[in-house]
Amino acid sequence: MTTEEKPPANDDGEARLARLNANLAKVEELSKRLTTALTQRRHVDPALHGPAPDVYMKAAAAYFAEMVSNPAKVVEHQVNYWGKTLKHYVEAQQVLAKGEFKAPPDPNPRDRRFQNPLWETHPFFNYLKQQYQLNAEAISNAVGDMESLDPADRQRVEYFTRQIVDMFSPTNFLGTNPDALEKAVETDGESLVQGLENLVRDIETNQGDLLVTLADREAFHVGQNLATTPGAVVYRNRMMELIQYEPTTEKVHKTPLLIFPPWINKFYIMDLKPANSLIKWIVDQGFTLFVVSWVNPDASYAGTTMDDYIRDGYIRAMAEVRRITGEKQINATGYCIAGTTLGLTLAHLQKAGDESVKSATFFTTLTDFSDPGEVGVFLNDDFVDGIERQTAQDGILSKFFMSRTFSFLRSNDLIYTPAIKSYMLGEAPPAFDLLYWNGDGTNLPASMAVEYLRGLCQKDGFAKGEYQVFGSPVSLDDIKLPICAIACETDHIAHWRGSFNGVKQMGSKDKTFILSESGHIAGIINPPSKDKYGHYTNDAPVAGEPEAWLKSATFHKGSWWPRWAEWLKARSGPMVKARIPVDSLATAPGTYVTATPEL
Repeated sequence: MTTEEKPPANDDGEARLARLNANLAKVEELSKRLTTALTQRRHVDPALHGPAPDVYMKAAAAYFAEMVSNPAKVVEHQVNYWGKTLKHYVEAQQVLAKGEFKAPPDPNPRDRRFQNPLWETHPFFNYLKQQYQLNAEAISNAVGDMESLDPADRQRVEYFTRQIVDMFSPTNFLGTNPDALEKAVETDGESLVQGLENLVRDIETNQGDLLVTLADREAFHVGQNLATTPGAVVYRNRMMELIQYEPTTEKVHKTPLLIFPPWINKFYIMDLKPANSLIKWIVDQGFTLFVVSWVNPDASYAGTTMDDYIRDGYIRAMAEVRRITGEKQINATGYCIAGTTLGLTLAHLQKAGDESVKSATFFTTLTDFSDPGEVGVFLNDDFVDGIERQTAQDGILSKFFMSRTFSFLRSNDLIYTPAIKSYMLGEAPPAFDLLYWNGDGTNLPASMAVEYLRGLCQKDGFAKGEYQVFGSPVSLDDIKLPICAIACETDHIAHWRGSFNGVKQMGSKDKTFILSESGHIAGIINPPSKDKYGHYTNDAPVAGEPEAWLKSATFHKGSWWPRWAEWLKARSGPMVKARIPVDSLATAPGTYVTATPEL
């Protein structure tokens, strides 16, 4: 048959039916693989799968107490909900009774989960959407008006209620997702086959548990198209590799800069690609830059403590930078948990009379955990007790549990939306460097993880002056050197108000606080060339309430990086001949960042 000849009219239908049947057969085979994969699920402490039942019991008791003490309010809620639901039903029926295949008026605000036009125009999908939004509103109002709950319990009840409401969005189910249904029809079921392939792959990869793959794992390779800023590993021990980066200027500031990234993630978030690499940008400003790359621990690190990180990580790295450069003092920077631990280290050095650190910078760092923010819902005993039991068994806190926990802080963005694309639409994960890094997590040593959660997060030991470093208590007031702190306005991990409250308690008389727009990552990795997020500064002392500081602050367009560079230059001495890394143990980004520990 030539290309100009048309097949019989029924050929296309027959071919599509054949493809559909073939795809249904594939689904059956994949279902068997799925069943096998689910049987491989490892046994973990039940506490790691959700909050203790007392969260829901407290919510139920509070609602019952509200019914007894203020029945009028409860009745008003119910009548309001019933009225809106009935009105919605009647409006939908009235439109259909006219013989019009369209949705009734939709007064609800736009929700990016419901972008398909059918959510607005199709009577069935619009009815589902509007009723879901009415249900969500009713539940939110009921929880919000539980006056007998104390603030901590209220935060947890509101958070986990929101998680349940988000989980039951009609977009999360195949039969009520028009995008998924349309694509299944268009592809004769191929999208469902590919989606099931993706689901089975993710469950097999995670030993029977489900963690959606966010980025194409084959699109990036650390050291090839990520973390490519030239440098050398100039020191290595069991805790870290120390990387010195090659200069790009003829002269550099005399005082070197040492950055401690968080060991919850890998350091190359600061060196994804040249266009947004903080590491490259710092080198280009004329600084001798050293960065620590932490080991990804296995069970042999079970007994490793916070003191080990301070001794063999912080103090050792500081000493090696001084030895290599010949300088008596350095400038230091800590990011997230590494900033918290930098604070502990600085407080210890101050008490020991050690002045080897000239200034310190804190990126998105909490040191006062009296209000840990949104992440605090995971810091109660029900979760922490489970973590302690599980790490005692495994020797580590697995990256799987940390990744899942942080994803639930932004569940619609990091769980449901990518799951819909992958499992319902059958799409391949995108080639997105940031999401690739997000999925390239690290483990935590058992002892260190529990020390951090108990001593710093739960007991707020640093702010209270009770947390011990090498057997002696340290406090925020022990931090006396000049400090610069950068927090991020919408940070869901280290909220900026908590960061501010920690900084204001530090003993330094030279404090600079900068508030960047955006969140935990985008607010920090914000190169000037993008001209994307601005920042706030205030010449007033870092004191009082955070909101008052922000109210009188000045907003500046663009990245905070140049402002920080000026602050750093003023504390980095005169220009000297650029320092070239010598005695290389490996080229940057080193070996620890790509090593996969045996578990």
